[in-house]
Amino acid sequence: MSRFFYSIGKTAYSKPWIFIASWLLILGVIITAIVTNGVNTSSETRIDGTAAQDVLDELAEEYPAASGGQGSYLFEVPEGEAIDDPANAQALAMAANEIYSLEHVVNPMDMLQDEEAMAQLQGLQDMMSQLPASEVNHRPFIVQEMPVPGIQISEDGTVALFQFQLTKTAEDLSEAEREELADAANIAQDNSSITVIPTGALQGVDIPIGGTHEIIGLAIAAVILVVTLGSLIAAGLPLVVALIGVGVGVGGTFALSSMFEINSLTPVLALMIGLAVGIDYALFIVNRQRKLITEQQLTAKEAAARAVGTAGSAVFFAGLTVIIALSGLLVIGISFLSSMALVAALTVSIDVLVALTLLPALLGLIGERIVSTKARNKAQTSKGSKQGFAGAWITGLLKMKWVAILLVIGVLGTLAVPVAQMNLGMPSGESANQDTAVRQSYDVISDSFGEGFNGPLLVVAKDQGAAAVDPQEYFQLLANISQLNGVAEVSPGGFNEDGTIAIISIIPENGPTDEATKQLVESLRTDTAATENTNAEIGVTGLTAINIDISEKLAEVFPIYIAIIVVLSLLILLVVFRSILIPIKATVGFLLSIMATFGATTAVFQWGWLGSLFGIDTGGPLLSFIPIMVTGILYGLAMDYQVFLVSSMREAYIHGEKGNGAIISGYKTASKVVVAAALIMVSVFSGFIFTDDIMIKQIGFALAFGILVDAFLIRMIFVPAVMSMFGDKIWWLPKWLDKLLPDLDIEGEKLLHELNEKDKVTRMNTGENSI
Repeated sequence: MSRFFYSIGKTAYSKPWIFIASWLLILGVIITAIVTNGVNTSSETRIDGTAAQDVLDELAEEYPAASGGQGSYLFEVPEGEAIDDPANAQALAMAANEIYSLEHVVNPMDMLQDEEAMAQLQGLQDMMSQLPASEVNHRPFIVQEMPVPGIQISEDGTVALFQFQLTKTAEDLSEAEREELADAANIAQDNSSITVIPTGALQGVDIPIGGTHEIIGLAIAAVILVVTLGSLIAAGLPLVVALIGVGVGVGGTFALSSMFEINSLTPVLALMIGLAVGIDYALFIVNRQRKLITEQQLTAKEAAARAVGTAGSAVFFAGLTVIIALSGLLVIGISFLSSMALVAALTVSIDVLVALTLLPALLGLIGERIVSTKARNKAQTSKGSKQGFAGAWITGLLKMKWVAILLVIGVLGTLAVPVAQMNLGMPSGESANQDTAVRQSYDVISDSFGEGFNGPLLVVAKDQGAAAVDPQEYFQLLANISQLNGVAEVSPGGFNEDGTIAIISIIPENGPTDEATKQLVESLRTDTAATENTNAEIGVTGLTAINIDISEKLAEVFPIYIAIIVVLSLLILLVVFRSILIPIKATVGFLLSIMATFGATTAVFQWGWLGSLFGIDTGGPLLSFIPIMVTGILYGLAMDYQVFLVSSMREAYIHGEKGNGAIISGYKTASKVVVAAALIMVSVFSGFIFTDDIMIKQIGFALAFGILVDAFLIRMIFVPAVMSMFGDKIWWLPKWLDKLLPDLDIEGEKLLHELNEKDKVTRMNTGENSI
């Protein structure tokens, strides 16, 4: 493997413009495709196999007009006025009628086209007014002695909430459709003193792809590169390589978005990972080339080829671990997670290819300037000098290995304590910062109507005999559901054209992430009280129900994914390091770091600890897919550092150093660049913590903290300490297994042996010719 990469590096260095032009051509084609086809993303979080998704799919097939999301507007009047004063009421009714007339809004009045149906609805209202209902601080909006479906007025009469069913999810509304909704709602504002406020998803979804905070992260990474490599030219190469990699990976994703549905979080995740690993992989290769030039006095060309052959092999297998970890998410069978994993894995694979082909080509353009004459002379004069900080640190660490191991376990164990109270869910306005429009509208709705109005449920009813739903039974369903515990309000939603599907809107008493709301959803699905005295069967969907099902599904599959990760970790590291104990040690270390990461993320985002430091002022549940997604990503990145650090130790061991000597030698060789790479990743991921979107904040924090813990506590302290504890036995592998495993030659031992033999032949031939 190392010989193959050596030949690639040598060819790219010798013929740089072929490789540079090829990558620029690919990037140009992608940019052209984006300009031609545009970018299309979706915020849909689809979880196949869940009850809410099954109901939504059935609704999409049999009543497509009602299979979308739910939208809502708040209407407020100044102090001293009432929303149902004649002028205000007329303006509000005009706005509601205009909204119901739009093609992408379901009009529940379509089912009430005759006097009999109108009389039934009036009878329902009279009947429900006599039932023992939960205490609610609102009343219906009445026009011409009939309530207008979907509109409620706060008890003090100053706020009206208008909730309606859309034919598509609110996030998937086009800009023109959003403008139509806004124009219709603003009729109330234009004709009265009413102020119109869009709520929830109608306020727009802004998931940024690159911004000020991310640029700051890249700037910090650039400073770290300059300090590590000591050269502006050398420091610029990893940044160029990473930007080309994410340009092709993320750009390619956008280019294909017109053909495949892409979740709006997908490119953000690919950008995070692509930038971080792209910089790191290029850094490892450039650093190796510079060391070969300064320490072995090789030419830049030969050093570049050998760096790609040795460090490039490590980069290839490090990237492979990230790709495998991300691809493992496909086993879970969750479509939006699968798309994110595939795009991120594709971006990482492109980063690897760019590092192995474009980087040596760029090195070929720079030539011997990659290391200045001053740096070469300094390296020669410093030979044999004192061992430096890394040497002193690792020597002292190994002398106190037992203390170090216990200290790391104690610190990480303490950080992991909050995991026991980790609450998973999907973000809502409740968890947004108090100065955001989303949170402010959430609070107005909660104060004026009750928290349940922020997360309505949608019940889909049909006759068990596949006949049309009887209107009388439909009204009986409404009455039954209104009496269930946890229900604050029910309202009719309408029928499909042939009457076989009917929908009902339910307002829970509690908020969308409350446990009581989860229990209400479960009760609606399993308790026969809702369908008593009817022949109907019902299903529950809507954004709140979907989010509940997502959380439960992800919690259910998480142990399976952890098992997959552990098995993969053991197998990959067994092949790479040809050792039984190293894979076990690496996996134990990873489990310690991942639990500490989840604990810290829970403390910050759920409990609110140090929230002001990270730009949050409200605690809330952790994203349902955080555990699975972060575990997969951090596993791959942690194994990057494992490969780079321990492969240096193994290289020293193969070349004759034993026991602590091999550990110290490998540590001194790799520790500086591993520390720099970890700091770069932390800088890149931290840039995403300070965006406004709570989902991106949580992912950025978990990845940044996880890398910080794994790189500095596990790989730089725990790993060498445990290896020292076992001595040379850490490299033990049964002979029968040694024969079965493929020899990947990551350390480049065979390559170096072959090159040394060629050097001997060259020297002999030169000596013979001179005679």
